[in-house]
Amino acid sequence: MDEAAAGAEYVGAEYAWKRLGGDPALLSRVSAVVREGALPARLPVRELARACVAACALAAAELTARRTGRDVPAVRVDDGAVATAFTSERHLLVDGRAPVNFAPLSRFWRTADGTLRTHANYPHHRARFLGALGLPPDASADAVAAELAGRSARAVEEEVYAAGGLAVALRTPGEWAVHPHGAAVAGQDLLERGRLDSAPARVFPPLAGGPLLPMAGLRVLDLTRVIAGPVATRTLALLGADVLRLDAPWLPELPDQHADTGFGKRSATLDLGTDRDAFASLLASADVVVTGYRPGALDRFGLTPEALAARRPGIVVAQVSAWGGGGPWAGRRGFDSLVQVATGIASVEGGPDRPGALPAQALDHGTGHLLAAAVLRALTEQAEEGGTRYARLALARTATWLTRGLGGTGGGGKGRGRDGGRGRPEEDTGAVAPVAVAADAPYTGPDAWLGETGSPLGRLRYALPPVSFAGGPADWSRPPGPWGAQPARWE
Repeated sequence: MDEAAAGAEYVGAEYAWKRLGGDPALLSRVSAVVREGALPARLPVRELARACVAACALAAAELTARRTGRDVPAVRVDDGAVATAFTSERHLLVDGRAPVNFAPLSRFWRTADGTLRTHANYPHHRARFLGALGLPPDASADAVAAELAGRSARAVEEEVYAAGGLAVALRTPGEWAVHPHGAAVAGQDLLERGRLDSAPARVFPPLAGGPLLPMAGLRVLDLTRVIAGPVATRTLALLGADVLRLDAPWLPELPDQHADTGFGKRSATLDLGTDRDAFASLLASADVVVTGYRPGALDRFGLTPEALAARRPGIVVAQVSAWGGGGPWAGRRGFDSLVQVATGIASVEGGPDRPGALPAQALDHGTGHLLAAAVLRALTEQAEEGGTRYARLALARTATWLTRGLGGTGGGGKGRGRDGGRGRPEEDTGAVAPVAVAADAPYTGPDAWLGETGSPLGRLRYALPPVSFAGGPADWSRPPGPWGAQPARWE
């Protein structure tokens, strides 16, 4: 593959790296193993996944250089590793048992005027969905289908959300573009990031030994759920962070999902309403707080970036949500599958009568890797300039980036969405050296990027991490354990 083609392959990485505030010259440290057949789709999913992992790995390599005093290590991104990691929840085996990823009522439904997508994996969401339809708690899928067949998709969307459930009517990209929230998201950037105060510059102890772990010695409070946020903190754990995931005692995670995203972490429960002293003690020595709830949902606990800056100057705050801040859906719950349906992705990947889906929950995994990259870049910037830092991402923004062919978001950046995403955006890419393509090979399946390990949960088969740089870690230092089984304190 010639140099011009290599540059086109990596236009997404250029854009993501610029949004992260990275030095464009560092992109020359990245090489890619391009594998045709990985994450096949009409939209440029493979390119998005590769770009997000490349940006994350480069941010890790940059912080490693800061802590070692050496050159930025070379980064290598392999489509095989990326495709396997982006479908990690499908590859997990626990003592040979395959995971359970979607419940029977999490699916597409035909309505009187179109198609509806629901998410009912969690018991409380299932109960609210059925309650909104006036059906009993034990209603079958057939009963739900019969009820929805006579209803309007968009009317049910509103009724279910009003009841605290999750349902989204299928829209085309054009319909999403004129939807009030679609229009709001279209005007937002892929990533919000900034500095809140003039806290002193962060001083890192030098790294010693191997593998090189740029997050070594740093503590991360993980207040995330489901996939995107946990993927970000799983990545930070890979890079050496002490990650403590905290969940409300009454809101357990799905066991297989928790296992898949729990590598490298510890898991505890804490009631933020009644255990405020315990949380304050954890926060007092935390370096990073990552949250994965709806905008405003944690504000009453003093967890806005501004409040955290006042309580713990110099901290990094990273936030991810489904729909983003601003716009009429900002306060709504959401999941990758629902964002795909609302934003027109399901329509593009399928058709008006048979909606499709991306080959991976790429909005979750891609946004998660970008969130980890934002944390790493914030830490590097703190070492240079100080200041409490924050970053915000949303699945809906990542969806907009994807449907625009990995061109700019906000201000109407353009790209080619239906041709594999190889067209260069017409704005805001900057002058950068093209990323080298190390090889061009087919994707023959995930086996080369799967590992096995013992764990408190049993024997695990799992997807290996896709983030890779010279001298860096190749795997997590610890397997996942049971949900909430460890004390809410630092090691």
